[in-house]
Amino acid sequence: MAPQDSPRLIADIGGTYARFALETAPGRFSAQAQLRCADHADFHAAVRAYLDTLPPRTLIEHAAVAIANPVEGDRVRMTNYHWEFSIEQMRQRLQLDTLLVVNDFTALAMSLPRLGPQDLRQVGGGTAVARSVMGLLGSGSGLGVSGLIPAGDGWVSLGSEGGHTSVAPRDEREIVVLRHAWTKFPHVSFERLLSGPGLTLMHQALTRAAGRPSEPLDAPEITRRALSAGDRLCLDTLEVFCAMLGTAASNLALTLGAFGGLYIGGGIVPRLGAWFDSSPFRARFEDKGRFSRYVAAIPTFVITAEQATFSGASAILDSQLKAMKTTPGSAILGQIRRACSELSPAELRVAEHVLAHPRAVLNQPIVEIAKAAQVSQPTVIRFCRSLGCEGLSDFKLRLASGLTGTVPITHVQVTDDDSSAELGSKVLGNTASAILQMRSQLNSEMIERAIELLAQADRVEFYTVGQYGGVALDAQFKFLRFGIPSAAYTDPRLQNLAAAVLKPGDVAVVISSGGRLPELLAVADTARARGAAVVAITASQSPLARKAHTVLAVDHVEDASTHVPMVSRILQLLVVDMLTVGVALRRPVPPAVEAGPHDTDSAVPAAPAEPAPPLARMTLHSR
Repeated sequence: MAPQDSPRLIADIGGTYARFALETAPGRFSAQAQLRCADHADFHAAVRAYLDTLPPRTLIEHAAVAIANPVEGDRVRMTNYHWEFSIEQMRQRLQLDTLLVVNDFTALAMSLPRLGPQDLRQVGGGTAVARSVMGLLGSGSGLGVSGLIPAGDGWVSLGSEGGHTSVAPRDEREIVVLRHAWTKFPHVSFERLLSGPGLTLMHQALTRAAGRPSEPLDAPEITRRALSAGDRLCLDTLEVFCAMLGTAASNLALTLGAFGGLYIGGGIVPRLGAWFDSSPFRARFEDKGRFSRYVAAIPTFVITAEQATFSGASAILDSQLKAMKTTPGSAILGQIRRACSELSPAELRVAEHVLAHPRAVLNQPIVEIAKAAQVSQPTVIRFCRSLGCEGLSDFKLRLASGLTGTVPITHVQVTDDDSSAELGSKVLGNTASAILQMRSQLNSEMIERAIELLAQADRVEFYTVGQYGGVALDAQFKFLRFGIPSAAYTDPRLQNLAAAVLKPGDVAVVISSGGRLPELLAVADTARARGAAVVAITASQSPLARKAHTVLAVDHVEDASTHVPMVSRILQLLVVDMLTVGVALRRPVPPAVEAGPHDTDSAVPAAPAEPAPPLARMTLHSR
């Protein structure tokens, strides 16, 4: 881990308690506090209450929050509590440079490489292989399942819903439990049983099978009666629970090849203490028939460290901060670093301020930026333009698209459980993220070359297939408005015939999401052979890109054989709009288009034609 310039706020938010700490040095947590969620109106109030307990003038620039629900995009809605907030708005309210919010089980997974022998208790035999895949299970209100894969110098955490795999009973007691569960649920997953509610369900099943009167008990009471009072039915319940957990753990170990070890966290197993070591868990884990020797070599550990989630959240935050400083993902920041040697002394001071406080700059007006950098306001504008931006607002948009964490460049999965509002938010968010990502990767040289070819073309033809046909038709309409002979072809047979009569001075624009379709590759070959220029709107590094004279890269690839094109089609339409605006600035609207559909020499008076709108405005509003 890199040294820290200031303390970092680390939080672990559940449905009942919110835990906080300051990380004052790598892996060192102090000022720990646990607050009841019910005592605070919202997330901000809880954080503020904790911060108010710290010494005055404690400077916190970065924070990481592990929270007990999925985190998709900027909006966080807790599934087991009423708190809801925007990550970016919360970052601004708390005056942080960075606010990272991650799922708590992802944070727990990322803690594994940092855990030492004092943080774990091994159950059974086996030896962990260094830098090997690790598996993770956690039983609490549900069953979390994850894995950790070594990647370079770091690790990649697997997002998984493995807790919802189907239960496989191994003995008569488990069959009794499964039959009882079937009376309540059409599908019984491991999570239905290997969780707090699952312990209650198991106890009900065994009580009913024993002919005993029903007694509703929650998980803590079942555990207390089993370990302290020696209640037979409660002990049976824990035995079934641990055996089935052994089945789930060995399934995960086999699936991942987890020779780095299988780790168990959550709120239930660590509280069972030494009793768990002698439970049926390890025997069941190794009971895998022909693969018993395989799993017997894999060690299993109970996570005993109370700060494991803190440690994992800190690891993710540390990795993100390093990425923001060193990777080209923050495209504009990398561009600033490369340009520093070419800047004037005054512009260099602006660059240093932006590099030191990128998130603060997003919210600072020009007067504050100029004051912080000790330069004039015109110098700030000159700095922005030296990077190819139109001005400060354009620069801030590019800066926001490059910063990760609170302005995410990500794709969020739509699920059956989404409300209409959530569905709309995800679709719009996915599209906006893809547009920002494409913007940060624009190749101005290629755009300029394509516009020049199209502006000088004798004829422009657009070629595509399937559900991208609307993009070609949209482009044809726009170029006909310029008076440029244009056509759109979506049928492979017509494409072959049309490409065969192209000539020098013509341009073939080939539109393909993946750039691998044989019929479109053949069009590019034919067009080149006929002396026509080929412009490709396609994925970079694709076969079609290699055949084109000019490539406008759209790297959001959707498989049209299994998905209705959505984001990729919108990106292609935007590329067409960029080309249209560029050509409009170089080529005036022909008089025939302005005059309307009737010949002025006709004996029949022509109806007054509606004036054609300015081309730049027409194009930008055509969506």
